[in-house]
Amino acid sequence: MKRKDFLCCRDTFLEEIKKFVKTVSEKIKQTRDKYGINDYGTTEPKVLYQLDRITPTQLEKFLETCRDKYMRAQMEPGSAVGALCAQSIGEPGTQMTLKTFHFAGVASMNITLGVPRIKEIINASKNISTPIISANLDIDDDPDYARLVKGRIEKTLLGEISEYIEEVFLPDDCFILVKLSLERIRLLRLEVNAETVRYSICTSKLRVKPGDIAVHGEAVVCVSPRENSKSSMYYVLQTLKQLLPKVVVQGIPQVARAVIHIDDQSGKQKFKLLVEGDNLRAVMATHGVNGNRTTSNNTYEVEKTLGIEAARSTIINEIQYTMVNHGMSIDRRHVMLLADLMSYKGEILGITRFGLAKMKESVLMLASFEKTADHLFDAAYFGQKDSVCGVSECIIMGIPMNIGTGLFKLLHSATKDPTPPRRPLLFDNPDFHVTMTKHN
Repeated sequence: MKRKDFLCCRDTFLEEIKKFVKTVSEKIKQTRDKYGINDYGTTEPKVLYQLDRITPTQLEKFLETCRDKYMRAQMEPGSAVGALCAQSIGEPGTQMTLKTFHFAGVASMNITLGVPRIKEIINASKNISTPIISANLDIDDDPDYARLVKGRIEKTLLGEISEYIEEVFLPDDCFILVKLSLERIRLLRLEVNAETVRYSICTSKLRVKPGDIAVHGEAVVCVSPRENSKSSMYYVLQTLKQLLPKVVVQGIPQVARAVIHIDDQSGKQKFKLLVEGDNLRAVMATHGVNGNRTTSNNTYEVEKTLGIEAARSTIINEIQYTMVNHGMSIDRRHVMLLADLMSYKGEILGITRFGLAKMKESVLMLASFEKTADHLFDAAYFGQKDSVCGVSECIIMGIPMNIGTGLFKLLHSATKDPTPPRRPLLFDNPDFHVTMTKHN
C-alpha cells in the first residue's frame, strides 16, 4: 500500500483495509496452528494447505480492487448530494409498515418503529410516543444486582408498599396511620424504610412539616394534619388519605417502569435495564448504572443532557436502527448528511417550517415548503431580502442553480490589440492634396 497509486487514498480508508487484512491473517494463523501446518513443509496431507489459504497474488489483486472501488466511489465536485440523500432515505421509507412493533425482551415493552418513528426523528419531536433509556449496569452478570438497580430507578409509590392507609380518630387527636409491608419491600429489593417514607412525605407537595409525622417502629408512620381555617379537620384528613398513596418514596418520578433485559447472544447471560420514560440525567447518575454506556432514543433529551454531538449521533443511530428492523440498509453517509443539517446550528432543528425558518433566512425557500402565501405576504410586509443562492430559490427565479456545472462562473478572455487602430482621415488620400505654388 506504499505504492504511488495508493497515495490518493485517505488514511482512514487505508487503516480500514489494514484492520481487515489483519483479522484475516489471524484467522489463517489459527487454522494453520490447529492442524500443525508450517511454512517449511509438513507431514500432513496437502489438502490442508487449501484451508484459509491466500497467496500474495490474491492479496495484491484484492488491494487493487479496493483501490478501484474507492476511486469510483468518490463524489464528483458539485454533485446534488442533498437530493441524493433525500431519495435514498425516502425511497425505502415508502415500503415501511405504519405500525408499532413489539420489543423482544423479558417483559412486553412496546417501541415505535416504522414511518411514525422516522417522522418523530426528522421532525425533532420533544415528546416522542415511546421514550426508552437503555441503561447498562456496572455489574452486568448478576440478576440480583439488576433487580436492586431497577428498584432505584423505577418509580415506587407509597400505596404500592403499604398494607393499609387508614384514618384514626381518638378523643383528643386524629391522624393517618400508614402500615408498611416489609415483605413486599424485601421482595422488590427496595431501599425503603419508615424514615425514608417520612422524608418523602415531607419533600412532597402535601405541605406536611416534619413535626407532624411520627415514626413508630420499622413499619408504622403516623401523619397528623394541621387544622386549616378554610376547611374542617375531617376534610383535611380525607384529602390527605387520598393523596398519600401517590407519594413517590423511591425512584425517578418521570420513569413509568423499568424492565430487565437479558442478552444471551454471546453464550453468557448479560443484564441491562430498559427504562420507559425520560430524565436521562437522573438515570445516568443512579448508583449501579454505567453512565458511559447509557443511551436514550429521545434526541431532545440527549441534547439537553450530553450536548449537540451526542444528539447528532443519536439521530444517525436511531434512523439506522429503524431501517435495519425493517430489513433495509441505507448508506450511513446519507443519514449523516441529514443529521448534520439538523444539528449544525448548535441545536436540534426539525425539518418542519419552524425548523427551516431557523436554519436559513430565505423567503422563497420557506414559501416553496409550506404556507406559500403567508410567507410571501409577511416578507413583503416586513421588507425582507433574499440572496437567491439556494436550489429552490434559483428554480423559482429561473436562473442556473449553484450545483453541477452551475457551481462556478466563467470569465471569457477576449484577445484585444493593445493599440487601437488609427481612423483614416479625409486628407490622408493623396487626391485631396493641393500643390502649393511658390511665388518669388
